[in-house]
Amino acid sequence: MPKIELKTEIKADKEIVFDLSRSIDLHKISTEQTKEEAIKGKTSGLIGKGEWVTWRAKHFGFYQTLTSKIVEFERPDFFIDEMEKGAFKSFRHQHFFKKSNYGTLMIDYFEYKSPLGFLGNLADSLFLEKYMKKLLEKRNQTIKEFAESDMWKEVLRK
Repeated sequence: MPKIELKTEIKADKEIVFDLSRSIDLHKISTEQTKEEAIKGKTSGLIGKGEWVTWRAKHFGFYQTLTSKIVEFERPDFFIDEMEKGAFKSFRHQHFFKKSNYGTLMIDYFEYKSPLGFLGNLADSLFLEKYMKKLLEKRNQTIKEFAESDMWKEVLRK
C-alpha cells in the first residue's frame, strides 16, 4: 500500500491554512487540470466532521467519481478524510497543522490501496504513486499561494 508524506511550510496563521485545506472551493481551483467538480454532498464552502463530498474528475482520459467523508476533525489541528466510494480499493488522507517559526507546518499522510491486486500494484510502481504525489503537491502549492497572499479572503469569506 503506497504511503505519501508531504510537509509544506506556509507563512500564514494555522487557522487560515486549516480552513483552506478543507475548502471545497479551493480544492476545485487546485484541480483545474482534472476538471474536478463537487457534484453531491457538500459542494461548496468548508467541509466538516461527518460531511461528505462526491467529486467528478478526469484522470487518465476517463471521468471518474469518488466520494470521501471527513471521519475525524479537530479544528485547527487535524482532520482525516476517507474514501467511501471510488476507483481505489480504499484511501485515507490525514491532514495535520502545526505552528512553526515560519508560520504553519502542514503535514499530509496519504495512504491508498489500488484495486486489481497485482495489476494495481504494478500501476502504483509504474505511474500511479507519482501521479497522486504530484496532485497533492499541486494542491498544497495552491493552499500556500492563497494563504501567503490576500487571495485566501476570496475563498474563505464567500
